[in-house]
Amino acid sequence: MVNPLTSISPLDGRYNKAVEELTEYFSEPALIYYRIKVEIEYLIALGNEKGIKELPPFSKTEQVKLRNIYKNFNSTAAQKVKDIEETTNHDVKAVEYYLQGRLNKSLHPWIHFALTSEDVNNLSYSLMWQDGLNQVYLPALKTVNKELKKFARKYKNVPMLALTHGQPATPTSLGKEFAVFAGRLQRQLQHIKSHRLLGKLSGATGTWAAHATAYPNINWINFSKRFVKSLGLEPNLITTQIESNDSLAESYHNLIRVNTILLDFCCDIWLYISRGVFGQKTKSGEVGSSTMPHKVNPIQFENAEGNLGIANAYLSHLAQTLPVSRMQRDLSGSTIIRNQGVPLAHSLLACKNIVKGSDRLTVNRKKIREELDNHWEVLAEAIQTTLRKSGDRLPYERLKNLTRGQKITQEDIQAFVQSLDLPKEEKQTLLDLTPENYTGLAARIVEEMP
Repeated sequence: MVNPLTSISPLDGRYNKAVEELTEYFSEPALIYYRIKVEIEYLIALGNEKGIKELPPFSKTEQVKLRNIYKNFNSTAAQKVKDIEETTNHDVKAVEYYLQGRLNKSLHPWIHFALTSEDVNNLSYSLMWQDGLNQVYLPALKTVNKELKKFARKYKNVPMLALTHGQPATPTSLGKEFAVFAGRLQRQLQHIKSHRLLGKLSGATGTWAAHATAYPNINWINFSKRFVKSLGLEPNLITTQIESNDSLAESYHNLIRVNTILLDFCCDIWLYISRGVFGQKTKSGEVGSSTMPHKVNPIQFENAEGNLGIANAYLSHLAQTLPVSRMQRDLSGSTIIRNQGVPLAHSLLACKNIVKGSDRLTVNRKKIREELDNHWEVLAEAIQTTLRKSGDRLPYERLKNLTRGQKITQEDIQAFVQSLDLPKEEKQTLLDLTPENYTGLAARIVEEMP
């Protein structure tokens, strides 16, 4: 067991408790588990193939016993495989020898029959990624999106000064700004859920050469299709020794887009806290600064931002590197793909921190009103647009001269509106406008969230 205090990686040390559920899918024992699962399921599939007379089908009882080898896999079994690897210096061959030690000698020739290591590895790594994504990461991401949607609906009618280029702009609503992120995340969630990972089972250079030589009358292409689908993956029939990893790269890119959206969200929340739109609940005993007692820092969002950046760096490297392999195979991707759980863990950690940070946010309505009251110039857009409607030839220029770079008060705006030659009804509409009620369809937009 790794000691968190002496671990090199903060994922195994400082943040171990937050991400430990991923060890079931991405640790060394997890990789061995998936390899054994593929080998056992392949053995059962060979037995079910009528063209292989030498290996009769396994009975239901026998299949249960075979599957229990991986279903009951534990740390003791994992250590046995690692002990064998000390001699073989080959991790997949160690799995084969381990299974030989668990099965009757009559089955030994059929373990890893006509396979190359990459047949086992590509299926194992795709299953690891798929299961870790679906069982651990996606629930956490859905929780983030659920929180954003809840916040958006709760505060859809709270007006807030918008900033474009960091300058006061047409007001929005607090809820609508959260709805923007929720909508973006929802779209990416659909991409992740609809995406299908590929798998191959076609021998040393993707030609089924050994399979076809031993049993030329078996349709090995159809066999592989059925087998890969039985594992929950889509068959890739045209490959070299390796599965191209394009579908894994696509999945990594899905996650990069999600992380980029969340990073954007964290930056915005940090800025809202900085300008006082949000406050933060304090926790007894917590310290914000070693020297400034007043500090309540937005540490959850800062932590998430950092972890999202690390995750995307890893994911980008994985997506750019794994699909590239010299000729029919080189080993450069072997060490890289072992790290795919690392960016998922950083992404998971970010999601959990965003939820924690969001739970501590408080809305400072007084500050929001003060900001709006201090920026009556934002109504210039509405006034010049109404003047356009009335046929005024220089509406934009008139409002530019009045407001650009100027401190504008309610009195200034209303005096200007009173001076306009507009129909009484339209003039009154402009006189009734305030920065607080000039939010357009912001509240309705929230209801458009998927």
